[in-house]
Amino acid sequence: MIEQALIESRNWAEVAFDAADDMQASNIVLLDVQEACEFADYFVILTADSSRQLRALVEDIEEQMSAVGAHLHHVEGTHNSGWILMDYGGVIVHMMGPDERDYYGLENVWPEARRIRIIP
Repeated sequence: MIEQALIESRNWAEVAFDAADDMQASNIVLLDVQEACEFADYFVILTADSSRQLRALVEDIEEQMSAVGAHLHHVEGTHNSGWILMDYGGVIVHMMGPDERDYYGLENVWPEARRIRIIP
């Protein structure tokens, strides 16, 4: 059962990654954080160039994830804050503006996380 949940999380992470790519987000990274943290299996981290793009990304990712049966537990942040977090349980999607992405360097917080896919 646990292995099935990991497969499902990986599939959901891929869906979020592809949705971000389709919506022209930049610097998209898919991290396997299973060994690095206890609260998620995968992170999708991406940069949006504007608050308008952040808003569109939230809508599209939510639609794509819902289509594959992923349930959104909660959202933190707003398109005006520069950082939105979408929590799908095993998958957490971090959408950030360029300044927030540079400042927080989120990928470096979990250096042992394995980078699975990257689109600069």
